[in-house]
This record gives sequence, structure tokens and C-alpha cells, in this order.
Amino acid sequence: MTHSDAHTHSYGKGVQAELRDPALALRKAIPEVYEGFNALHSAAYTDGALDRKTKELIALALATSDHCDGCIASHARGAAKAGASEAEVAEALGVCIQMMGGPGTVYAPRAFAAFREFAETYAART
Repeated sequence: MTHSDAHTHSYGKGVQAELRDPALALRKAIPEVYEGFNALHSAAYTDGALDRKTKELIALALATSDHCDGCIASHARGAAKAGASEAEVAEALGVCIQMMGGPGTVYAPRAFAAFREFAETYAART
């Protein structure tokens, strides 16, 4: 990867764009599975004892620990949309680094970059 490639790589929108067509094709093939997953997602992220922002921070931390770039992108976007601050995301990712060790120092920066990318989008809308 050249220096300029490193600056154009997207851990958020780029990952989502890469997965969009294959995910739509699979969703078309197994719509009932996706409907069930969407219902579970809605139930899990509804405000309760924890608000949606907190749940997105937890999900972002879990996605980071699972090394799942698609999940990182999704929950970085969710955290930005829910109003998480850069400081809140950084602290959640600090816990990931503490729990994960070395791999955390690779995946946490990816998650932070994805969050910052989506945060710019949502800040521009407000």
C-alpha cells in the first residue's frame, strides 16, 4: 500500500460499500433470516436501562474485539448517529486495547477511524 492509498482507505463507508451488493443478494435469497435479524436488532437497540448510544458503544467494542470490519463500520456509524462523542468512543476502544492486548492496537484505530468518518457525516447534517 502506498502512502496515498493509506489516506484513501475507508474503514467505514468503504467497507459498507464493499459489502452492499453481496449483502443485498444474500438478503434477497434468504429474506426471512434477515427479517428475523432486523427484529432482533431493533429489540436489542431500543432504549431501556441503557440508551441507544451506550448500546452502540458496547457493540463497537465487541465488533472491535471480534475483528469484524463490517461490524466495526456498522456500529461506528450507529455510535455517530446516536450522538457518541469522540472521547466516549476513544475510551470504549481503550477498554478494548486493555482487554485484547496487541490485536486491540490494530483494530481499535480502525474503529476510531470509522467513527470519525461517520461523525463528520452526521455533524454536517446538524
